[in-house]
Amino acid sequence: MRRPRLAVLNASHADANTTRNFRRELDASLAEFDVTAGRVPTDYEYDGVVITGSRASVYWDEPWIDGTKEWVAEAVERGLPCLGICWGHQLLADVCGGEVRDMGAYEIGYREVERTTDDSQLFDGVGDRFLAFTTHSDEVAELPPGARPLARNDYSNHGFRKGRVFGVQFHPEYDRKTARELTLQKDLDDERRERVLAGITEENHRRAGEAKLIFDNFLEFVEAVANRGNVENSSDVAADSEASSVAAVASPDGSVASPDGSVASPDGSVDGPDETAEPPVADGTGATECE
Repeated sequence: MRRPRLAVLNASHADANTTRNFRRELDASLAEFDVTAGRVPTDYEYDGVVITGSRASVYWDEPWIDGTKEWVAEAVERGLPCLGICWGHQLLADVCGGEVRDMGAYEIGYREVERTTDDSQLFDGVGDRFLAFTTHSDEVAELPPGARPLARNDYSNHGFRKGRVFGVQFHPEYDRKTARELTLQKDLDDERRERVLAGITEENHRRAGEAKLIFDNFLEFVEAVANRGNVENSSDVAADSEASSVAAVASPDGSVASPDGSVASPDGSVDGPDETAEPPVADGTGATECE
C-alpha cells in the first residue's frame, strides 16, 4: 500500500527545526510549502494536510495569512483530513468558525495537559493526563460550531475536532534542541527562562513522547479516508455530528520527505504538584504567539 501524501503548510518563517521535526515524525510522503513566503499548493491532490506552528497570530492582517486561510478553507470544504499544531490549531479553528484571541498570558515549557474525552481516535494510546511542550500566548477562545473539545489545561483549550479537522495547541513534534533554542529566543525574565530551561530534560522529553502518538493516529485516519473514501464508517467519526475536512501543505521546492516529563507549573517550571504555583504570567512582549 502506498504511503499517504500530505501537504505540510510550514508557517515557521523558514525555521529548519520545523522541517526536521515534522519529517521525522510523519511517516508519509510530504510536500512542504513555505506559506510565509506566499506559497500554497496549486491543487488539492493530497490525502491530508498538516499545518505547523508560527510566530504570527492568525488574526494579523497579512497577505500570506489570508492566502493560507483561503486555501485551507477550500481544503476543508473538499473533505481533506487536517491536523493543525499550535498556530495551525488556531488557524483551523478560525477557518471553521471559531475565535482566536490573545489570552493575556504566555505558556511555555513542559506542561501537563488533560484529555477531555476518552473516545478520541487522535488521542488513542495517550494517557488521560500527559506531558507536552507548549509555547503560545494566543488561544482558541471559542471552538468552531459543532466542534468537540479533546484536551485542555489551566491556560487554554489544547485540542479539538470537527469532522475531519483536528487541532492541538501543544507541540508533540519538539525535540530538546528545538525547545531550548526557542526558549532562549523568548523575551522572558532571567528567572523564568532558567526554570523553563531546567525543565528541558531527557526525562521530560521521554515522558512527552506519548503525545507523538497523535501523528500515527492522524495518519491512520488519513489512510482510512483514502482507502474507504467515506470515513463515516468509523465509530470515532460517527461520534461527530458534522463531517468537515482539512487541507494540504508543500515545501519551497515541492520535495518529498518523511519522534524526537514531571508536571510544570504555569510559570514554566517542571516539578510535582505545587499548590502555591503562580497564576499564568502575562507575557507583555507581543512576541511569538505560537511556534
